[in-house]
Amino acid sequence: MRVHIRTTHRRGQRRIVGALSAALLCAAGVTALPAAARTPADPGPADATRAARPTPAPRLPDGLAKTPPMGFNNWNSTHCRAEFNEDMVKGIADLFLAKGLKDAGYRYVNLDDCWALPERDGDGKLVPDPQRFPHGIKAVADYVHAKGLKFGIYTSAGTKTCNEAGFPGGLGHETSDARQFADWGVDYLKYDNCNNQGVDAKQRYRTMRDALKATGRPIVYSICEWGENKPWEWASDVGHLWRTTGDISDSWSSMLDIAKRNLPLAPSAGPGHWNDPDMLEVGNGGMTDTEYRSHFSLWSMMSAPLLIGSDLRKAAPETFEILANKDIIALDQDALGKQATVLKSDSGRWTLVKELAGGERAVALFNETDQPQRITTTAQDAGLPQAAGYRLRDLWQHRDTHTTGTVSATVPAHGTTVYRIAADARWADHPPAVETGTDRTPLVEAGAATGLRSTVRNLGGSPAKQLAVTLKAPRGWQAEPTSPATARALPGGRTLTTSWRITAPAGAAPGAYPLPLTADYRSPGGKRVTTTLPGTAHVVVPPPSGTAYAAELPWLSAANGWGPVERNTSVGERDAGDGRPIRIGGTGFAKGLGVHAASEVGFYTGGRCATFSAQVGIDDESGDRGSAGFEVWADGRRVAAGGTVTGADAAHTISARVAGAETVRLVVTDGGDGIDYDHADWGDAKFSC
Repeated sequence: MRVHIRTTHRRGQRRIVGALSAALLCAAGVTALPAAARTPADPGPADATRAARPTPAPRLPDGLAKTPPMGFNNWNSTHCRAEFNEDMVKGIADLFLAKGLKDAGYRYVNLDDCWALPERDGDGKLVPDPQRFPHGIKAVADYVHAKGLKFGIYTSAGTKTCNEAGFPGGLGHETSDARQFADWGVDYLKYDNCNNQGVDAKQRYRTMRDALKATGRPIVYSICEWGENKPWEWASDVGHLWRTTGDISDSWSSMLDIAKRNLPLAPSAGPGHWNDPDMLEVGNGGMTDTEYRSHFSLWSMMSAPLLIGSDLRKAAPETFEILANKDIIALDQDALGKQATVLKSDSGRWTLVKELAGGERAVALFNETDQPQRITTTAQDAGLPQAAGYRLRDLWQHRDTHTTGTVSATVPAHGTTVYRIAADARWADHPPAVETGTDRTPLVEAGAATGLRSTVRNLGGSPAKQLAVTLKAPRGWQAEPTSPATARALPGGRTLTTSWRITAPAGAAPGAYPLPLTADYRSPGGKRVTTTLPGTAHVVVPPPSGTAYAAELPWLSAANGWGPVERNTSVGERDAGDGRPIRIGGTGFAKGLGVHAASEVGFYTGGRCATFSAQVGIDDESGDRGSAGFEVWADGRRVAAGGTVTGADAAHTISARVAGAETVRLVVTDGGDGIDYDHADWGDAKFSC
């Protein structure tokens, strides 16, 4: 029986089997499963530092996974498509060597679902798909091993795996499957959670643990039960790593949601037992390079397994540059094995601290907002002893400077600055650290001028000499300083502030344009230092007079928890334009925005609009499931909040006064229960301008 279900939640098609109704499963001859539990509510900034501290459980005594596993898994880039095959897996192994990934620490080349035939053979053995793997799994494992790498495989702790086709799972076959994996030369097993027939999680995962141990082969054991039974509280003597959340998707909101859920679990991680917030999406195309650097930084700070999820055969040089950053990887692989903790979180500005072997500290300054933010702390707050100076290494710029104690950066929107800090008696041998920043992201109407203010702060104990500050505008633009942009010497602790006048040429197309700020200076010893803050200017178009529908206006930014924001349709699936007409509680709307929590859509109103209004709710395609909260923000201030609505509610009105606001943001939250089924609509969304 073929069952088709429209996917309306973030876990995607691979989790559909685990959520089928009892009637459909019985019709298909499969015992019904309990409904999958929702993932825990987003802890939010205020609660992210309140990590539960469970009593430590015993650990596996086998000495495996002393640092978080690093490698590759095909799922995020290929799913079950035909391109997932023997040639691909061998090609990835080849690229590990050719692109320096093996040298950077990546070891595991892992298969995910769809490698087997749908049925076992007459002896109950798993059968590799002969079209995908014509030479069998052992031959592929041997190829990987010949490269000095390790090989991993996938199955599920149920009767079927998580793919809609339902390949054979390991439940009831643990001893046979473990022996087969060992005979093939498997070094890593990912054990999923679908079709588990309601068998107790601890029981089914321990059964496979014992089966793997009985083979005598050292196999890293990855528990993938999505955090539903809080494995961080009981699984340290069962597996070497455990998933703490549902599946990641290649979007900023998904990555951010998962990071927030994993951060409070720091006390549970350590050598041989790691929290796993799922695989990397770096290079898959759904985020910017700035966002991918944040993704990679956060996973490394959290001592997460680093499993590449992009098809390296198609990867851009920027992807390899991120994935092979040895300075960042060194944090993930630090021998002390401590997951970073949240030192501070305020209004989307995060300070994370990770204790390192040898007494050093790593500090990540993470900006989840859509505007550049100054984030600051001190070496002492990070846990270092008081000292006259500290060596400060920027792990993305790969540059050593010094500070007298302040650790600070103006971090681009969705960006992360990562430092490695150590008390150093020879701190003065390094140039002083300077922090560059701007007061905002300029919004420029073509042909008109706007202002911007930049700052350069000397965080060191020695002067920054021959300082010159430049703002590089796009061709045809003008960026002129209206106050001094140079200094013969900027003493430690002092700031140079420069005002700028920026003009975009008449006829410039709307959109984002690069506007980097550079500070060039010399240390007292004459060493030249150049530091650049990536910046952006937006050419904007004022809204028309009268009624301006949100779906007909350009937006400054758009973020969604599932698929892209849609104009005049629901959000649908992952692809653009695959939604349906907007419908809430049986009422249709010809105009509006289709989104999926967590979502945020920003507009330029230029002080020309007086009010905003919309009919909001969960789209009917989600049935009576899902919940969301709707908010309107004007110039960074919340001016309306509609409360939480569910899929069972009719559309209700939200309105806000936005007079004088330069920007307006339409925000949808998850209602406090995760983002599954949260297809939310802004029906008839319009401004009065």
